[in-house]
Order: sequence, then structure tokens, then C-alpha cells
Amino acid sequence: MNKYLSQGPLAALIVATVLVIDQIIKISVKTSMYLHESIRITDWFYIYFTENNGMAFGMEIFAKLFLTLFRIAAVILITWYLVKLVRRPAAERVKNGFIVCLSLILAGAIGNIIDCVFYGEVFSASTPMSVAKWVPWGEGYETLLHGKVVDMFYFPIIDTYWPDWMPLVGGDHFIFFSPIFNFADASISCGIIALLLFYSRYLNGGAHVQDSSDTDKKQS
Repeated sequence: MNKYLSQGPLAALIVATVLVIDQIIKISVKTSMYLHESIRITDWFYIYFTENNGMAFGMEIFAKLFLTLFRIAAVILITWYLVKLVRRPAAERVKNGFIVCLSLILAGAIGNIIDCVFYGEVFSASTPMSVAKWVPWGEGYETLLHGKVVDMFYFPIIDTYWPDWMPLVGGDHFIFFSPIFNFADASISCGIIALLLFYSRYLNGGAHVQDSSDTDKKQS
């Protein structure tokens, strides 16, 4: 039973840790690099400062305000579900790994919401010619809820050209894994992937059922 009693603090610790790391990285990049400035770490890893109005990995599909409000609604829903899980009686609680996955997703979503909600109000604009600075509230580059998400991790693992003999794409430039993302995006992706790989049974309505193997072990 003891291993279940720490689920609340575990979730809080993961969320807080991811948020602190995410914001430290973003603020450091935004206040020290020009927009689209690149720092080479290796041939396949760059710190490349960019900003986006859209979803994870730089995708832009819907209007900015809609995306921000959607993120906020998603965070409220995930928080409610997570709190509901950790407050269940010990015998009905899910595995800690499931809590970790949800916490990673929640933390990543909150991390990007912070950018969208507040960055436009407290930072000057980042441009290829100027580095952003802290400014008094309301003197930033955008209004509340319209800030841009800071991205910086770029992994062009394969950077080459298609062979000339290939139809349609012959001679075109090809980069394997071109998205630029941030720590919050990585947290969300890791949480979702682990959730689908190891805890999909909970998503199919089995979250209220304790594993029979766990029950057998307790009985023995």
C-alpha cells in the first residue's frame, strides 16, 4: 500500500520539475539569442531559437486564441482526472507509471501555456537583429493569451539530398526529423508514447481495475 500513498507528491514533483527546467531553458534562450540564431552542439544537434504560434513541434493549424484556450481547457481536464486518480482508495489506484505519464503530459501542456499567456506581456519582441528583454507588464510584443511558444531543440539527424534518379523528389533537400521543439514538447511526447506503449489498458476503461497480478501478490 505504501507505494500508492506517494502518488500525489510524485505527480506534483514531476510537474514542478518539468516546469522549472522548461522555463529556465526558454527564458535563457529568449533573453540571450537572436531569433533564428543557431548554436551547433554536434552535426546532428543544434540549439536553434525560433518561436511559433501553433501546436507542438512548430505546427500551425488553428487560430492562436483558440489554441491557447484549448490548451487551458485540456490542462483543466487532465488536472481533474489526475487528482481524481490519486485520491482513489489505495486498493483501486493505478500504477505509478500511469501517474508519471499523465504528469509529464500535464507539465508539458502547462509549460507551453505559460509562453502563450504571459510571454507576450513581459518580453519585448525577438528578432534576427535584437534579443528580447524583460519589460514592464503590458509593454511586451503581444497581448495576454497571444504570446509565442519558444522552441530551441533541433536534431537534423540526416541532412542530405535525394538521389537524382528518384522520381518526383530526385535532387531535393532532405532532412530526417526537421521539427524544432522545446522541453515541454518532449515531456508531452514522452508521456503520450509511454502511455500508449505500457498503459493503454487504462485508456480502454480499465483504470478502475487493479491488476490481478498485483492483487495476487498482496493476497500472498
